[in-house]
Amino acid sequence: MANKNRYAQIIEKVFLRNYKKGATTVEFSRDEIFEVAKQIGIAIPKNPGDLVYTFRYRTELPESVVSKAPHGTKWVIRPAGAARYKFVALRFSTIEASRQLAETKVPDSTPGVIESYALSDEQALLAKLRYNRLVDIFTGLTCYSLQSHLRTQVKGMGQIETDEIYVALDKRGAHYVIPVQAKGGTDRLGIVQIEQDMAMCADKFPDLQCRPIAAQFMADDLIALFEFEQSGEEIVVTAEKHYRLVAPEEISREELIAYSKRQE
Repeated sequence: MANKNRYAQIIEKVFLRNYKKGATTVEFSRDEIFEVAKQIGIAIPKNPGDLVYTFRYRTELPESVVSKAPHGTKWVIRPAGAARYKFVALRFSTIEASRQLAETKVPDSTPGVIESYALSDEQALLAKLRYNRLVDIFTGLTCYSLQSHLRTQVKGMGQIETDEIYVALDKRGAHYVIPVQAKGGTDRLGIVQIEQDMAMCADKFPDLQCRPIAAQFMADDLIALFEFEQSGEEIVVTAEKHYRLVAPEEISREELIAYSKRQE
């Protein structure tokens, strides 16, 4: 809580010193975080990236910042080059799982030793996706994990990080790249990460079709998966499914029959 309070004071001052009435984009630099912290007598954050991450995915911006967004929009914080960021007003800023969507039970193939030693919710979620072939099931493609926690530079954005990258192929032999963002606990999925993943794919894998995916723990063994595409100036959700990992005997004959009758 103390960190949140300090962070809120810093981000508020950084925003207001750059904001002009009616603006839909407000740029700032990493150096300004240090300058503002020093000016208001707050301990300078050891990792300024954590301050930005906090307001992207963990907590709301201060009301003094929120109130400046044009009607019907919310601020997101995008990368804007090396050591630079920008507030941008968007209609859709976060991704939330539907509470009314049907669940699909999947036999849990996660090794017990992995369950025992996963060090974080995010790490556990990525492992469950991998061992249960949930990306394959969700996309209908044959998928292979290429790399976890890729950090790379993307022109115009600076450094970005993707939780995991899969490459995949379909029955025609076409190849795909699938960046995955994973969130557990109370962390929120944000549109900015999906934008960054799409930019990374265009830069690093220009010959592959990009199918960005996000995963969110809704409960310990209930996982929401989303797929996205670019629509004009916005990123939109094109598919959402919920998978519950269970022991094989917990899937009834009636459920299997019902699944076989579902529409795509």
